[in-house]
Amino acid sequence: MIARIPMLVALFAYLASAAQAADEPPHRPNILLIMADDLGWMDLHCQGNPILRSPHLDALAKQGARFTCAYAAAPVCSPTRAALITGLAPARLHITQHGADGPQFWPPDRRVQPPPTKDALPHETTTLAERLQSAGYATGFFGKWHLGGDRSFWPTEHGFDVNVGGCGLGGPPTYFDPYRIPALTPRRTGEYLTDRLADEVVQFLRRENDKPMFVCLWTYNPHYPFEAPAELVANYRGKEGPGLKNSIYGGQMEATDRAVGRVLAELERLGMTDETLVIFTSDNGGWTGATDNRPLRAGKGFLYEGGLRVPLIVRWPGVTSAGATHDTPVISMDLSATILDAAGARLAELEWLDGESLRPLFQGGQLKRDALFFHYPHFAFHQANRPGSAIRSGRYKLILRYDDDSVELFDLENDLGETHDLAAANPELAQTLKARLANWLERTKAGLPTKRE
Repeated sequence: MIARIPMLVALFAYLASAAQAADEPPHRPNILLIMADDLGWMDLHCQGNPILRSPHLDALAKQGARFTCAYAAAPVCSPTRAALITGLAPARLHITQHGADGPQFWPPDRRVQPPPTKDALPHETTTLAERLQSAGYATGFFGKWHLGGDRSFWPTEHGFDVNVGGCGLGGPPTYFDPYRIPALTPRRTGEYLTDRLADEVVQFLRRENDKPMFVCLWTYNPHYPFEAPAELVANYRGKEGPGLKNSIYGGQMEATDRAVGRVLAELERLGMTDETLVIFTSDNGGWTGATDNRPLRAGKGFLYEGGLRVPLIVRWPGVTSAGATHDTPVISMDLSATILDAAGARLAELEWLDGESLRPLFQGGQLKRDALFFHYPHFAFHQANRPGSAIRSGRYKLILRYDDDSVELFDLENDLGETHDLAAANPELAQTLKARLANWLERTKAGLPTKRE
């Protein structure tokens, strides 16, 4: 077992007893976890993009809390998805590449060979859906899964009552019906995928609202292929430039916002807004072939900020303050801990997770940890990156390169664009952070690349 069995048993027992308590049952909110695919840090208007229109997500940020320094667990999709649904770091799960690794990713002149990686979420792991399902939640998954191509690894095999769209695909063959997605039945020719997923979520909310719900809306958008409704693309034609590379991408972003808006409107119509924790984030930074991540450096597949930093909005009625912003560095696994906390797990029972509940931040406190860790020992699909790992501690971030054991050190407070490597000027700090990173890699039993002769 990857997770610790005694702690899991204790958590299951607590959640189950909380669900069955008759005298004064605890408040267990619905949970709506929305994750976009390849959405960059600057791809929302509320994040500072003057061109892209995201009125519904902007409104959500005004109603809840927005994080300015949120990180995906990895710079590519599958590891982050596995981390979010389990609360465990990709290094610990040994899911560190986007899908099955292989020669299609490996440059012929590579100096290191990436380690083996799992391309499916093992059944011995325990997901958020399984935990919440055991506590009486109705669980529904809608959108991109990419944690196993075989049907035996799809969402319904990991605790979800309903699965619409979740399979082994990393992107849809097309965004227009018929989608050719094996877990999604065609409905109306020409219907847009993100609208369809929103409609499916709405139907689930209407059907299952007699008990608490855990709903994952993990949109395929704005991942490749670049396709969007013509009326939305028209909003961005002629506006290409800084902040927008592609008018179709702008349409995909607005389609994502529109879908989120429809689901949030249904929560309001059903009188469930004040009873629902809503989280919106992305699985990794934006791909530079599609979007403009500036002022961040690089993008998807890189351990620079452009590949890791993502938008994060949390609306937790009664807990978050409207319009609040937080600059504390947080990571995907923190969202897992926050969800279990909201569902009734005591904080002490979440210590086996690789994240912390964000509740203390919302209440004016601090998190316990003082560092975040990242592990991407692979070549991305573009082969432009170098396999490595990274640590973020305070204002500093260190990146370790496996091809030559070199490091880069950046002061993110004064150099958000990571343009000035301070490793040579601060060798003691660099060595300290490198040692802490090595210790974490050992503790998680992370797979490491091997040198090629």
